[in-house]
Amino acid sequence: MMDPSSRNRLTEKLLPRFSGESLFDRIARAVCRAGCLPRKELYEAWEVARRVRRRFRGGRVVDLACGHGLTAQILMLLDDTSPTALAVDRRIPESAAKLAASLEEDWPRLRGRVQFAQGDLESVELRPGDLVVSVHACGELTDLVLERAVSAGARVAVLPCCHDLQKGDLGGLEGWLDGPLAADVVRAAHLRSRGYRIYTQSIPSEITPKNRLLLAEPLVHR
Repeated sequence: MMDPSSRNRLTEKLLPRFSGESLFDRIARAVCRAGCLPRKELYEAWEVARRVRRRFRGGRVVDLACGHGLTAQILMLLDDTSPTALAVDRRIPESAAKLAASLEEDWPRLRGRVQFAQGDLESVELRPGDLVVSVHACGELTDLVLERAVSAGARVAVLPCCHDLQKGDLGGLEGWLDGPLAADVVRAAHLRSRGYRIYTQSIPSEITPKNRLLLAEPLVHR
C-alpha cells in the first residue's frame, strides 16, 4: 500500500500502481505521466472533489489558491454540466500546464474550458451561480475565500489548514475545543448567520490531519 500522505512526486514509475479503469486510477495515471505532483495532492483533490460533487452540481468552478488546479479539473470530470473552470493563485506553478496537458490527452473535452489566472484572490469576480472551492488555503486565506463566496452568494467548499490562532476568531471556544477546531466551528457558525446551509464532512486522516471539509450553500439563491 502506498502512503497517501507522501509528498513524493508521482512519476511514470508508479503507473503500475494505478492499473484499474476507475476514474481515480485514470486520473492518477495522467498525474504520473505529468511527473510533477506530490502524491498527497492527488488524494486530497480527489477526496475533496468527489464529496463536493455529491452535494453541488453544475455552475462555473472557481478554484482559489489552486496550486496546480487539479481539484478544479477533477470537479469538471465528475460533472460535465459545469461549463468552465477558473483556477487562481498568487503564483501558478510552471508545471501546472504540463499536468493540464496530460489530463487533456485522456479527456479532450477539458480543452479550452479550464483557465488559469495568476493574481490576488481579491481581484477575482465571483457570481451567484459559481462553485467556489479551496483546498488548504493557508490561515486567513480560507477566511478570504469564504468571505468572497458569501459576498457573491456562491456555493463554497473549503478544506482549511495552517490556522492562525493569534489572529483567527476562536469565538471564546478554546477552553473546550482545540484552537483549529474552534476556528472552524466559528467559520461554520458565521456561514449560518449569513444565510447559508452548511455541511460538515472530513476526508481520510491518512491523507492529512487537516481534514475538515466545510461546504455551504445559500438558503436563498440570488
